[in-house]
Amino acid sequence: METGLTQAAGQPLKLSTSEDLADVMRATRSAGYDVFIGPAQVAASALQRGYELVGATQKSEQYLLIGAANVPAVAAMKGQRLYLPQQDSVYTYMARGMLNEAGLSFQDLKSVKHEKYPQAGLSALSLGVADATVVRADEWAEWSAGHPGVARVLATSHPVPGGFTIVVRKDLPADTRSKLGQWFGTATVSSGLTPVTQRPDAQEYRRVAELGLFTPNGLPGVTRISAKEAQQLQAQGAVVVDTRTEKEFKAKRIRGAVLAAYVEKSLKDVAFNAAQDDFQAFDKVSLDKTKPVIFACNGAECWKSYKAAKVAAAKGFKSVYWLRGGLPEWDAGGLPTEGG
Repeated sequence: METGLTQAAGQPLKLSTSEDLADVMRATRSAGYDVFIGPAQVAASALQRGYELVGATQKSEQYLLIGAANVPAVAAMKGQRLYLPQQDSVYTYMARGMLNEAGLSFQDLKSVKHEKYPQAGLSALSLGVADATVVRADEWAEWSAGHPGVARVLATSHPVPGGFTIVVRKDLPADTRSKLGQWFGTATVSSGLTPVTQRPDAQEYRRVAELGLFTPNGLPGVTRISAKEAQQLQAQGAVVVDTRTEKEFKAKRIRGAVLAAYVEKSLKDVAFNAAQDDFQAFDKVSLDKTKPVIFACNGAECWKSYKAAKVAAAKGFKSVYWLRGGLPEWDAGGLPTEGG
């Protein structure tokens, strides 16, 4: 592969290999290499940091969260044992995202065991040493046919780019990028790499990059609402609280919203530590605990409104609403905004 890439680029190229995905992910964040050949989460990280997509070696695939027969749903995973490959594997990314959507985090589980072999998670289920694992859909189809009734599908991911994905630095000369792209498209078995024949949609990589970062679909003790419902509640006297930064608020906001730009330092996780955040901004806007209040921010990937709504409910606010889609959903619906 090193020889082929050197000839394709017309200049010396050194190839490094690693099975330490944590180290590889750090390298994407520091732009440590001109080219990355790795699984989807490696490419997803690099694509946010000055790289462009060449393509993938296999078609996109889905991942499944599999639970033992006595685990009826994702919500029932609390206090259970989860088997996963290494921490920065795509399987772990999928698990974090699917748990997050159900309002759970790894901290809610009894244990998360990281091992080397992904498929061994199914064996761990059948042996009773794990309660859940994550596998590719094709792995599950083959295994479940020979082990009926042992386990069940709890959740299914969005499509994820399969095999290896190749990305190159955007600031490489255009001619070099073109030559490398052509070589990867015709790579042979002798190079150790399957030819790059797939070009997954950019949205698939964005989803991988965001997994585990998106807020859950629901929040106990708080009512999740749509932008249209928020507008109706606002017309009836509910206060819309914008938890974004002052700069964002001034640029564009929901018409009539008040600013409560609290300082967020806790982890973006359902088990966040509220004591690490500064919610004094709530006091500055003098919110009435007896009246309906709607919290909003920058959409599903923004945790500020999620955390604010949860804290408000804990502080005794009687009617707490959460506009998960935030300003993006409000704006997309053509509802009135101001600022800018």
